[in-house]
Amino acid sequence: MNAIEVSNVSKSYGKVQALSNVSFAVSPGEVFGLIGPDGAGKTTMFRILCTLLCADQGEARVDGFDVMTQLADIRRRVGYMPGRFSLYQDLTVEENLQFFATLFGTTIDEGYDSIKAVYSQIERFRHRKAGALSGGMKQKLALSCALVHQPSVLFLDEPTTGVDPVSRREFWEMLLMLKERRITILASTPYLDEVRQCERVAFLDQGCLRGIDAPEAILEQFKDVFNPPPIVKTRTQEDSDGPYAQPENIIDVQHLVKAFGTFRAVDDISFSVKRGEIFGFLGANGAGKTTAMHMLTGLNQPTEGTGRVAGYDIRTQYEQVKRHIGYMSQRFSLYEDLTVAENIRLFAGIYGMNGEQINRKTSELLRRMKFEEAFSVSIVHDPSVVFLDEPTGGVDPATRRQFWELIYEAAARGITVFVTTHYMDEAEYCDRISIMVDGKIRAMGTPSELKQQFQQPDMNGVFTYLARQATRNSD
Repeated sequence: MNAIEVSNVSKSYGKVQALSNVSFAVSPGEVFGLIGPDGAGKTTMFRILCTLLCADQGEARVDGFDVMTQLADIRRRVGYMPGRFSLYQDLTVEENLQFFATLFGTTIDEGYDSIKAVYSQIERFRHRKAGALSGGMKQKLALSCALVHQPSVLFLDEPTTGVDPVSRREFWEMLLMLKERRITILASTPYLDEVRQCERVAFLDQGCLRGIDAPEAILEQFKDVFNPPPIVKTRTQEDSDGPYAQPENIIDVQHLVKAFGTFRAVDDISFSVKRGEIFGFLGANGAGKTTAMHMLTGLNQPTEGTGRVAGYDIRTQYEQVKRHIGYMSQRFSLYEDLTVAENIRLFAGIYGMNGEQINRKTSELLRRMKFEEAFSVSIVHDPSVVFLDEPTGGVDPATRRQFWELIYEAAARGITVFVTTHYMDEAEYCDRISIMVDGKIRAMGTPSELKQQFQQPDMNGVFTYLARQATRNSD
């Protein structure tokens, strides 16, 4: 008997066909990938299989039970990790785990053996609120919550989005341990190294199943989706006629510190960024990147040190800083119940543009609008610098490439781009990179300089080498 059976399943939302006549089967103990571009229907399929959504037509069974008529039987046998984790931020680690154990009629003690390998890594933080954990620790807690009732099938909907490469690798090592216990795993992921960890993958595109095969076969067959050509860098810092001909520093930071009690999240960092530069700000989860970015964007003030952004003091002129920058957070800053045009008008007004400017800019952006509306609203007011906090997390490779083309266009117009990312191929696109470890900047330079300095073949090697030197375990 197959662990998962899907037969001719379809689902629509009004005029949008999310799934169309999809069929596949997963064997017991198999690690099976469900992959495809954004909007392919992956999350809809997960929700149907977890009995959270009803299909319009077709049949699906999990561990032999029908998803339409045997919901209680299925829910006792499956674990589910949605893309944004299923944690309660105001509850502690232990309280989250107790809550999920209670939901399934068990206790932490009864299920401890099934989660010990994962939970033991974060158990010493059991009294800390989930919202105060780093991304990698949240990931381990969410997996522990999904496993506490000893499920036979585990559904993982992009579980590593927003998690650094080292934590992602550790997470998949844990999944392979679960496979040894004959737990069936169905996972979606935008990361190609994780796709290759699966035994087989099904490729969904616009709700239709395009193929099922070994990972390498699918990645080759649909390489236009998964392996788009890299962006060719046509400019360097030595260009005499580009934005770097202007010596002006748009960001200047000296001995910046942010402390929470005795904990120094940002611990004495100094750097500068030139006008029109694409500056990569890297580090593992908990290294201090987001805290530093919050100070640079006027959302938080430093404990010590100085900083100027677009000519304004981040300590005393943070309201002026906010008006002269653009900011795009990890989860986008759009209002989903507003149209694209309404979002643009709202943010243009927030940035102080007048009615005539708003009308002109809205028309201009709508003419070229695709997926990247979130980036477009962050630069609607032509800021001096735009801060992008992991803007492409969970986004498919082809769309990520389109996004970086927009970044290059913005930099060509003299806009400084300050970007954090966990995709090391994107790090290669930056003009310069800094890498934070334990609140400090441990390395800075061009991608070529860093690879040479640390004798690594690529930026993934550089990042991994430095991140593994971290000694602290939380934000």
